Amino acid sequence: MDNAKELDTRGLNCPLPILKTKKALADMVTGEVLRVLSTDPGSTRDFQAFARQTGNELVEQTQNGNEFVHVLRRR
Repeated sequence: MDNAKELDTRGLNCPLPILKTKKALADMVTGEVLRVLSTDPGSTRDFQAFARQTGNELVEQTQNGNEFVHVLRRR
C-alpha cells in the first residue's frame, strides 16, 4: 500500500496515539493514507472507535508481536 505518511507513536499510551493521529490527518488531503505504529495494546479498539467517530476509513489493522499497525484513509 502506498502510504502518504507514517506516524510513530510507539511507547505512547492513550490518548496520545489518537491525538497525534488526529493532528497528522488534519494536515493531509482527502484520500491520503496514514500508517500509525503503536505499542499500546488498547490502540486497536481506540482506532476502531476513532474511525467510526470521525468518518476516516480504517483500512487495516495488524499486530506483529507487541507492535500494532493501523492504516487510515483521510476522509
